Amino acid sequence: MAVDLPSRLRRLLDAEIPRFSDGEMKRRRDLVAAAVAEAGAEHLVFCGYNRAGSAVQWLTQWPVTAEAIGVFTPGLPDALFVQWVNHAPLARRFAAAAETVEWGGESSIGKAIDVLARRGAKPNRVAVIGPMPFEQHAALAARFGRVIGLNRAYHRLRAVKSPEELDWLRIGAAFSDAGMAALRAAIRPGANERQLGDAVERAYVAEGGGTGIHYIGITSMRDPDLAVPRQFPLPRVVRKGDVVVAEITAHFYDHGGQVLRSFAVGEEPTPLYRALHEAADAAFAAICAVLKAGATPAQVVAAAGVIEDAGFTIIDDLLHGYGGGYLQPVLGSASRPAGPVPETPFRAGQTVVIQPNVVTRDGRAGVQTGELVVVTEGGVESLHQFPRGFARV
Repeated sequence: MAVDLPSRLRRLLDAEIPRFSDGEMKRRRDLVAAAVAEAGAEHLVFCGYNRAGSAVQWLTQWPVTAEAIGVFTPGLPDALFVQWVNHAPLARRFAAAAETVEWGGESSIGKAIDVLARRGAKPNRVAVIGPMPFEQHAALAARFGRVIGLNRAYHRLRAVKSPEELDWLRIGAAFSDAGMAALRAAIRPGANERQLGDAVERAYVAEGGGTGIHYIGITSMRDPDLAVPRQFPLPRVVRKGDVVVAEITAHFYDHGGQVLRSFAVGEEPTPLYRALHEAADAAFAAICAVLKAGATPAQVVAAAGVIEDAGFTIIDDLLHGYGGGYLQPVLGSASRPAGPVPETPFRAGQTVVIQPNVVTRDGRAGVQTGELVVVTEGGVESLHQFPRGFARV
């Protein structure tokens, strides 16, 4: 079954190589150029590894595979070096605006250093975005002195999404919803966690979607021993009276949704699980009631106090920025803090996952609920369509 998308998103999905507009790419490059200048740098090395290279795709449109290292100089086209050699031909098609897209050979950082030298890079004027390994950082520093880190600045740039970015995230959210719908349909006595994960992927892979995560957990509602979905599936099978909890992210070229749900198998939820989910629903509603442009993280944490009022706590982050990375703010609750509560107010266009995953204080039982939303001037808009609530299957 095809993923249900409006026509403008279907056209984007069906493109051989989907692209952001020239105007959108100029917006990004202007933002990065300003951040480089503000930091006192003149050149930028941007890098990504093992499909975690959001900065690489953001600047060049190439979704990283094994490794990609690029050189950004304001006013000049990029140079991009990829691993492995067989990945270079496709990278050239995606990163069509770059001056150079080549195999990095023995050392991608070595080739990037050569480009910096040809461009006249001076000591202490080179910045970096991305999770650069120690050895590559050492090589860069040996040639150009102190390297200026711009990851914090980059994450601030990624927090607020453009309308085009929101469209790509909507496709990722639709893929994630399709995966959750397939999970719901596949839950039956005798199916195990591995088989459920297989059903999830079948829902979007044929449409061009990629797997971020599909964490699934099964436990008995009357004798629970699991509070959170497992990051690696077990052969544990579904039985009547179980609960299935899940967190799913499917990607459209590194633009993912995130949807979390719980399902009661063959029976209505037990009193404990009903109370857990009611607390989670109340927290989700309370957060949505206060979250808008100008709201503070402290207001979100306070709104989630209904969880502790019900006698429960949380096992995951209550809310976190998402889209282009796991972004700030990352918030916990009063009983399970995630560190100091940031003071920066939320902004319109910021995308966050609200996920009050409520658990018992002994950590033996828990539920999942939540999804990716965009903050607006007047509240929040969910990017997901999959029904909320504690469904019986």
